[in-house]
Amino acid sequence: MADRKPQLLDVVALLRDLPELRLRRGQVGAVVDDVEGETALVEFTDSEGRTIALPTVPLRDLLILNYGSMAAE
Repeated sequence: MADRKPQLLDVVALLRDLPELRLRRGQVGAVVDDVEGETALVEFTDSEGRTIALPTVPLRDLLILNYGSMAAE
């Protein structure tokens, strides 16, 4: 599967720490606003579902997580 830009409601993980927001590499969030250009608005929540950060993140710092089976290409 070719790399693609995150879409609205995609689940993503951070590829680097964002210490100014107290977010760590691997932290999982969801894209909550349409992606334009080279950034996405991502919501990160705690285990209770409360928002802990809502930053605009460069796409290069996000990995789209896939759930379900896919054949490797």
